Amino acid sequence: MVNLIGTYECKVDAKGRLMVPSALKKQLAPVLQEGFVLKRSVFQPCLELYPMDVWNEMMKKVNSLNRFKKKNNDFIRRFTAGVKTVEVDANGRLLIPKDLFGFAEMDKEVVLSSAINIIEIWDKNKYENAIDVSADDFADLAEEVMGNDDFDGGVS
Repeated sequence: MVNLIGTYECKVDAKGRLMVPSALKKQLAPVLQEGFVLKRSVFQPCLELYPMDVWNEMMKKVNSLNRFKKKNNDFIRRFTAGVKTVEVDANGRLLIPKDLFGFAEMDKEVVLSSAINIIEIWDKNKYENAIDVSADDFADLAEEVMGNDDFDGGVS
């Protein structure tokens, strides 16, 4: 499994292709041949790019849901809506399908942001708005999410 690092600004051409930055491509080298899955984000107006092995692990969890429960079936349908397999071409470009490009309301300037083992693809302005939260709000969120007594912060 790949743990990705970094935020990269890119431009998308008229055909919906973006050049994957070389620093990110180096990090993705172990999984480039396997391809990726591109999907709508559940919580944000952005896209999520999953390396195929990460996607397959996610699908194991989703596939374990009881499909005879309407809520589960509705979730599966919406979670996988618009899902596409994509590859980085020989020129280092990634094609964003038009329907997904439209969902994320992207313009020509986008941001690729690492989110541990996936990459979020954002319209640049929407990304800046999403992270432009006051320091106090983020401090409160960090304390709530990471500050419980059971979390050791990765320190053994």
